[in-house]
Amino acid sequence: MDTDKSVRHKSESSDVVENQKSLILHNDDYHTFSYVIDALMEICNMERVQAVQCTYLVHYKEKCEVKRGSKSELLPMRRALSAKDLKATIH
Repeated sequence: MDTDKSVRHKSESSDVVENQKSLILHNDDYHTFSYVIDALMEICNMERVQAVQCTYLVHYKEKCEVKRGSKSELLPMRRALSAKDLKATIH
């Protein structure tokens, strides 16, 4: 067994997890539930049930992680949500 290969594989996969970022949607107490749900479905490619769940979490918990990925994957989504006047951040 090549131990270097298995160690390298574990290291590479942990780097991928460490480089993952979260797209967070924040509550604004302004937009309707249907507006936010439609935006999440359109921009984040969510199914309706998932978008509804996220919208309720944002409403009651003030924020919700809506997507995970690399910064380059999440940045266009954050910009698109911002263009719809929704507050989103990447962490």
